[in-house]
Amino acid sequence: MIPAQFDYLAPATLEEALAALAEHGDEAKIIAGGQSLLPVLRMRLNAPEWVIDLGRIESLRGVRDEGDSLVVGAMTTHADVRTDPLIAEHANLIQRAVEHLADAQIRHRGTFGGALAHADPAGDLGAPALALQAEFVITGAGGERTVAAADFFEDFMTTAIGDDEILTAVRIPKHTGWGAHYEKFVRVVHQWPIVAVAATVRTEGDTIAEARIGLTNMGSVPLRAQGVESALAGQPATEDAVRRAVAGVAEGTNPPSDLNGDADYRRHLAVVLTRRAVLAAIGG
Repeated sequence: MIPAQFDYLAPATLEEALAALAEHGDEAKIIAGGQSLLPVLRMRLNAPEWVIDLGRIESLRGVRDEGDSLVVGAMTTHADVRTDPLIAEHANLIQRAVEHLADAQIRHRGTFGGALAHADPAGDLGAPALALQAEFVITGAGGERTVAAADFFEDFMTTAIGDDEILTAVRIPKHTGWGAHYEKFVRVVHQWPIVAVAATVRTEGDTIAEARIGLTNMGSVPLRAQGVESALAGQPATEDAVRRAVAGVAEGTNPPSDLNGDADYRRHLAVVLTRRAVLAAIGG
């Protein structure tokens, strides 16, 4: 289908973008890389009168080191995140997840912030961001505020970003030296995950010192398996110990039922994939 007619703006600065958003209000829609919005427009699931393109705002791109954290500009492409040496060294779980995100064409157009703001519970970045306890920098006419990942994802495709605000950056605490793995189960390559698990683990010798676990597509928002994290801490880094610790990972989740599998199937997958992800993270 062809999208409904709209007017297009491409501001050069964040201030210009915020002014345009304030002027046009509910009649406007922000576009970043467009990999999520354009299909929605083509299917006429949304018909804004104005589309405000952030693609010219260079200040929203790039990865920078801020001491204990990395800051990823919202308009940084997935491809740039995937190859960034700071991400590889200090937030390897993000790199592992981006490697599984769609295909090369989409990774070169889609943006880190755009995918997170879209907040599809089957998206590949929400669970890693939650597991790493990322913070979301949101800017509006009243200034800048920071929202923890646990509070950012509010409901199905709904976030803490206000109608007059823009996600400008994501701050990720460094997890230097932690092993990481993103285990994704799909029927077809490059598909949205039926279930996926983001795991990052810090070991001391042969013991699991700390673990962070995020679940993809196991509810209306990305989920963090804090009970499993606690169960893993202090356990020997062995398959039997991990198997016992992750057995309850699906407890309290509310996965969807659809053509790819019902809720019980997804709960079973979550246990299997969490075990695999944790063991892979321990190994590297």
